Amino acid sequence: MTPKSQFLTAAQYRLDLSRPLIMGILNTTPDSFSDGGNCYQGDSVNLDRALARAKQMLDDGAAIIDVGGESTRPGATPVGASQELDRVVPVVEAIVRELNCPVSVDTSTPAVIRESASAGAAIINDVRALRRDGAVEAAAATGLPVCLMHMRGEPGNMQKAPAYDDVVAEVNEFLAQRIASCTAAGIPSERILLDPGFGFGKSLEHNLTLLGQLAHFKHFGCPLLVGMSRKSMLQHLLGRDVNERLPGSLALALEAAQRGAQIIRVHDVRETADALNVHMALKG
Repeated sequence: MTPKSQFLTAAQYRLDLSRPLIMGILNTTPDSFSDGGNCYQGDSVNLDRALARAKQMLDDGAAIIDVGGESTRPGATPVGASQELDRVVPVVEAIVRELNCPVSVDTSTPAVIRESASAGAAIINDVRALRRDGAVEAAAATGLPVCLMHMRGEPGNMQKAPAYDDVVAEVNEFLAQRIASCTAAGIPSERILLDPGFGFGKSLEHNLTLLGQLAHFKHFGCPLLVGMSRKSMLQHLLGRDVNERLPGSLALALEAAQRGAQIIRVHDVRETADALNVHMALKG
């Protein structure tokens, strides 16, 4: 099944999904695995740095800016709601006010979902697929699109010997259950995006299998979002440190686009935009 529409309505924005869109990563954390601390000064977020980074990503070709205030790297520990709110909401407000672009918020916390929507966020992007208490109700109340991601375990333990009998079937079952929970809570399927969760409770073999069979998940009729940028699967596959993973990240982005991903979440926007532009030109 193809998505019900090539357009996604996200707050006041209408996103054209007929070609892959780039979601630029803006972590307002001190400890994210790749860019942690880039928007920090002392113990708090530097709004000027965050705005400058968001503007640069938009200029480079991003269609969406994804703001996250809680690191979900392997081994990360949760942060409190008040700290996450302090990291996220002012940045969302500033980007929407100054740059007038779609902002997604990478959060699992009901209070952050509600306050980010009030601040002008257009998409809720939850690595826990709205499983925290009160999250699905908070998301439904915003009227915004939600991205449901598969993750086995929590960031603190998800990479401790992950095992599946059939990773594609088990991720598929999980996503089906979460779609059902969301629609029961009042979130229509037209507002749901899906993410198989590359690197979240998966081995290299699991990740490669999911990527190879990414088109399988199109049967849900929901847009597919993927995030593989700079992830440790490239260290396992290529032996590259995090600052040497751009070529591998571009290869993964292109493979995802060829297999049906409609939103690709990345750190390196300009380079990814160039690669996708060549890919689309060849497709005609």
